[in-house]
Amino acid sequence: MKLNRLFYVVAIVAIIPACMQNTQNKFQYPETKKVDTIDTYFGQEVSDPYRWLEDDNSEETAAWVAAQNELTQAYLSRIPFRQQLNERLTEIWNYPKYRAPFKRGNRYFLYKNDGMQNQDVLYMMDQLDDEPEVLLDPNTLSEDGTVALSNISVSKDGSFLAFSISSGGSDWNEIRVMEIDTKKELKDHIKWVKFSAIAWKDDGFFYSAYDEPSEEDALSGQNRFHKIYYQKLGTEQQEDRLIFSNPSEPLRNFHAYLTEDEKFLIVGETESTSGNALYASPIDNPDKIDLKKIVDGFDFEYGVIDHIGDELIIQTNHNAPRGKIIKVDFNQPEEKNWIDLVSEKEEILESAAIAGGKLFVQYLKDASNRAYFYNLNGEFEQELELPGIGTITEFKGTKNDNVAFYSFTSFTTPSNIYTYDISSNTSKLYKASELNFNTEGFLAKQIFFESKDGARVPMFIVYKEGLELDGNNPTILYGYGGFNISLTPGFSISRAVFLEQGGIYVMVNLRGGGEYGEAWHEAGTKMNKQNVFDDFIYAAKYLIKEKYTCSEKLAIVGGSNGGLLVGAAMTKEPALFKVAIPIVGVMDMLRYHNFTIGWAWASDYGRSDESEEMFQYLLGYSPLHNIKEGVNYPATLAITADHDDRVVPAHTFKFISELQAKDGGENPILVRIETKAGHGAGKPTFKQIEEATDLYGFIMYELGMKPKF
Repeated sequence: MKLNRLFYVVAIVAIIPACMQNTQNKFQYPETKKVDTIDTYFGQEVSDPYRWLEDDNSEETAAWVAAQNELTQAYLSRIPFRQQLNERLTEIWNYPKYRAPFKRGNRYFLYKNDGMQNQDVLYMMDQLDDEPEVLLDPNTLSEDGTVALSNISVSKDGSFLAFSISSGGSDWNEIRVMEIDTKKELKDHIKWVKFSAIAWKDDGFFYSAYDEPSEEDALSGQNRFHKIYYQKLGTEQQEDRLIFSNPSEPLRNFHAYLTEDEKFLIVGETESTSGNALYASPIDNPDKIDLKKIVDGFDFEYGVIDHIGDELIIQTNHNAPRGKIIKVDFNQPEEKNWIDLVSEKEEILESAAIAGGKLFVQYLKDASNRAYFYNLNGEFEQELELPGIGTITEFKGTKNDNVAFYSFTSFTTPSNIYTYDISSNTSKLYKASELNFNTEGFLAKQIFFESKDGARVPMFIVYKEGLELDGNNPTILYGYGGFNISLTPGFSISRAVFLEQGGIYVMVNLRGGGEYGEAWHEAGTKMNKQNVFDDFIYAAKYLIKEKYTCSEKLAIVGGSNGGLLVGAAMTKEPALFKVAIPIVGVMDMLRYHNFTIGWAWASDYGRSDESEEMFQYLLGYSPLHNIKEGVNYPATLAITADHDDRVVPAHTFKFISELQAKDGGENPILVRIETKAGHGAGKPTFKQIEEATDLYGFIMYELGMKPKF
């Protein structure tokens, strides 16, 4: 192992002189004041001089944001090809995009975007070959496209549409209701909804919400006391009946959903991003609900797929880290009575549904999808033959319909929608993406490399066929590595522009994700979190050793938990990368749990107040706390948004302030702060194109690329 590590270091040193240089003048950053804020953890004092930037309501913070954005935009405006890049992105973005249809009542519903619409539009049709009719166009809800349709639910008979909207990218939602035949919006209006489904039953629906927060806490205050309610159509929100809550546990979430036939109400109770307790109740009458605990939390995942009679069909990782499907009798839910329906396999169980009287099961094998059908006795029947190595992004089917729909994508194929005849096991293309971009001639391959501790880690590498591996190729390395989330192949419009200019895109499947089941996830959590950063760093070293690129041509990108990844990697080994793009990153690992839903991440991160050992471990990699005076850090463009109430922008504000103050090099250290936007969901098309222009423009410029559009 020491010999391998030495070889990587020698390879890096040997390659760097051959790389092109692109140095900039030292910056004069806006002055950011420091305050004497000291926290004490287990007797150790930790300074937090930029604590005042946590106040997202202050005029002082607003002035700081304005000054930073002015500097950033002034720098980005110097990029000579910025306008051409924007025009190229706009050109290839402009094609019709569809999502898989689904059926409710006697109608089909689907989302479509004509190409440049800021938000996808909800359509309906009586037959699949009918011309779709607009049902709800969220582009009419705001002049600037920043109001998004975040969730919909159609009643079982197809009469009513309940839809939730969010403004400016916030996780806060409002639910409204439409009568579908008349397209008339009803008076029902539910506020302060968050992390909620909409589950119809009879003439109303279940939803989850919080109490109304104070104005100053709306976007950064800790979310506490989640509750489930039932809204009966035509009534005011204050009349809604409380269905489920747990006043003794303020930091838990509750999620309500129903089986397809609406015979059972299911409630999941969580206290983090993994593991849940499960409750169920027969629901002939929404006014008479008696929830029974089916399983205790919070060590394993349990999700009800559907039911057969009184038996609940449940997907779980209980004593099956790669996942399995079990039958649980509602009347005798004790574990001793559970029956395995589909046992654990080598592949990772991702999702399941009952469609056409069969059990559809989607698996992950080496970070790409496989799909199989079983009968309801758990016996294998057929495999869904996919168009290639890639990802099923949607599967839509109902218990009694023989036709289902699925969407499929890969690194070199935009999302296409297929109809699937379950009886004959045949797929037919329903909607193909008419992309104005030739994806032929691009190569996507998967390789495996050895991480610091010898772990075998996969990554995908995408580039033009025939590209010379001379150690001088501009390369983007992307990762996530957390919360049991799997990164799988998928097409990106903005990434396509980078690839056509000779860039290499690399996506690495780090530990902490879900690509190989719960053991892979746990290997990147809490006291194992360093494995995630080591995997990422050793991926970079592999790319350099194998002459895909070199440090002066390497950019790292990641968002949210991936933003933490970028922050940790660039502060751990700053000389390894030329460019760093941390997007909406978790940068303050000592205080993250104090904001909004941050407390739920402790299952992956641990908390600074839980033990001295955990505090020291978090302090050892927290990006904010590991910036050193006088170090030459990579060219950095941190990206966040003013309405991000998931990972609050204070993380990025404090990180970039510390980085600007201590950086000893000549690379730009900048922050891009989007307005009327949040963690990413619901971002209008024009803002997506603007952000992609700045992100890829910055990367190309700093890597010395001279694109020709």
